[in-house]
Amino acid sequence: MFSGAQISLYPMTDDFVGVITSALRALTPYRDRLRVETDDVSTLLVGPPEVMFPAMRDLFSAAARTGVHCTLSAAISRGCPGEPDDAICASSHFEGPMAPLAQRQAAALSAVANAPKLDVPLVAQLSLYVMGQGNHMDEIYGCVEFLKQSGTFETSKHFATKLRGDSGALFATLEQAFCSFGPPEGHVTIDLTVSANSPSAS
Repeated sequence: MFSGAQISLYPMTDDFVGVITSALRALTPYRDRLRVETDDVSTLLVGPPEVMFPAMRDLFSAAARTGVHCTLSAAISRGCPGEPDDAICASSHFEGPMAPLAQRQAAALSAVANAPKLDVPLVAQLSLYVMGQGNHMDEIYGCVEFLKQSGTFETSKHFATKLRGDSGALFATLEQAFCSFGPPEGHVTIDLTVSANSPSAS
């Protein structure tokens, strides 16, 4: 299994370099469990989702705590047939047979309910894609139902679902959406945008 994310952080401030480089330091505690590669376009995170999503959470929370308007854009993928398996991506999320949908939804809701509270309010939109499966829409509808019960759901949009909430709960919701829907060995992707401190909200 391969799982990873290409992420780009955009602070809306003259000191964007300072915000980005400072936020990247939040990845330090995760670097022994992730492969991290940064270039002039994006940062690649490769590793298990239970490490990757908290790393993204902490990076973006660090940027959001500056008070400036910032966004995170991410392309997140697991099980891509074009990527080689990588031992660093081994995850407990994908062990054993695929449980019934209702059981997976209940476990995902429990994980969100137990997420840490970080006091960083965020808004996000995501689109989930379950690739190459005949019942892919059942999995997507099951994910949407989970999102509506997660406590972070705000509204359905064209091509996306909008979430709002504390950084801890919101990134826990994203992790569960990514890991709990679609077969464990299947190709699943998320197109994600996260925003903090937007002037549009005032």
